[in-house]
Amino acid sequence: MAAHTSADYFWRGMRPFYEQTGTTAVADVFWLPLRRSLTSMQRREDVFMAGFNDVDDGRSIWVASMGHMMGLFDKSWLNIPATGKMAFMRYAEFHRVANDRIAESAFFCDVIDMMQQAGCYPLPPQTGAAFLHPGPRTQDGILLNAQAAEESKRTMELVNRMVADLSVLNTSGNDDCPPDLLARTWHDDMVWYGPAGIGSTFTIRRYQEQHQYPFRKQVKDKVFNGHVARFAEGNYAGFFGWANLTNTPTGGFLGLPGNDTRADMRVVDIYRRDGDKLAENWVFIDLPHWLSMQGLDILERLRQLQSVV
Repeated sequence: MAAHTSADYFWRGMRPFYEQTGTTAVADVFWLPLRRSLTSMQRREDVFMAGFNDVDDGRSIWVASMGHMMGLFDKSWLNIPATGKMAFMRYAEFHRVANDRIAESAFFCDVIDMMQQAGCYPLPPQTGAAFLHPGPRTQDGILLNAQAAEESKRTMELVNRMVADLSVLNTSGNDDCPPDLLARTWHDDMVWYGPAGIGSTFTIRRYQEQHQYPFRKQVKDKVFNGHVARFAEGNYAGFFGWANLTNTPTGGFLGLPGNDTRADMRVVDIYRRDGDKLAENWVFIDLPHWLSMQGLDILERLRQLQSVV
């Protein structure tokens, strides 16, 4: 890692890894335990892209990779019991490149999905579907060749319009989002690949029924905090925030009771544009962190349950 990173390398990770400085810390906290748990691990990449950061008017360059880390789950990880079988860990990572080095990174993975694969899913039944998330329908997400600048611009402008529409909705107080609003920027047969705990949906109508309406009506006082990086290349775009959103659960979201605690959602979105609208969206949310801010530490609870047994 040190051969490719800056001396002051900064890394952001989901709960329970959080922020680390320097390659030694990142390796010790995240990569070595993961590699010891998922033996014969392979990176199975579905999207690889780079671009100029729209957040800072293009002053920084970022690279994103998304797919699965596949391996044999031979040793417990985060107290998630090993299965000895294949496991697929969903991941999305972002890297800022400066002076031919990786200066900072953000790594998101679906911890709850790993729990689900190991048979210790920690939440009530999710509203969407659970399955191994595929890559792009067009199978063209690994961008190794230069993409037309005008296509990248079209994609970024479309994503920004979509984000602006949602921001207006957040401040309007209207939780019954009309399908027509989404249809401005989304194809009717859009696919939304959500994190474990929420699940995935297909078509605008089912997306609204199985995620958007539960989220809008069961979480209040939503504040958009902005993004660290947001960029596009060709027909693809992605962003992440630290944290993107702050909100308060009123009860029902993820099947859990409400409370008065403000909690942060750190979110990744990867998009594929098809023509003038968005067609596919892969989403990662640091739900373990969001839940922990409300007093529910799903990993600690798993550890306690194992100690009782």
